[in-house]
Amino acid sequence: MGDQTTTKVRDLRILTADEDEAALRETAAILRDLGHEVTALAVGTAEVAEAIAREDPDLSVVVVHHDDEHALDLIDEIVAFSSGPVVAVLEQEDPDFIRTAAERGIHAYARSHSPDAVQSALEVAMRRHADSARLAAAVGQLENALERRAVIERAKGILMERHSVDERAAFELLRARARSSNRSVVELAHAVLDGHALLPNTNGV
Repeated sequence: MGDQTTTKVRDLRILTADEDEAALRETAAILRDLGHEVTALAVGTAEVAEAIAREDPDLSVVVVHHDDEHALDLIDEIVAFSSGPVVAVLEQEDPDFIRTAAERGIHAYARSHSPDAVQSALEVAMRRHADSARLAAAVGQLENALERRAVIERAKGILMERHSVDERAAFELLRARARSSNRSVVELAHAVLDGHALLPNTNGV
């Protein structure tokens, strides 16, 4: 399992951003030594947006050098435009900055520029991002399921009134017609809501 996780975070395409170009290049060198590809170096927020649009990085690293506000602006810009996670790399422990950066959307941080600390932060960020993506997918599936159920319930109500049948018979009507027409029950339910008659020869509808 450990080897599998390490494999996943190798060969990442990483965008790095900082207000200090020398520190930026130092971090980029560490990332390359760790086996990652640094796709772009960005100093200002405009360069970050352009680089994200051009490179679509797997992950972004914001190096917090001297200007905390600039670093937070970079994080805001990256979170707004990038589909991957964001890692902050600090020169020293700064709980206030980390708290604010976490609220802005970073997934992990490294307290030093040591290769081990940076690699660990990358691994944490990728795992958290994957967990968030799975949770979002699960929530989306649940929302879709609830929406489909609501459509079917509304269609059943229409059929119950239109054909003077009970709830079970209305659902059986939907299901039988779906099978005979090779369509899903939800498709048929949408058709009923759109005003299409499910039984055109019954009672003139």
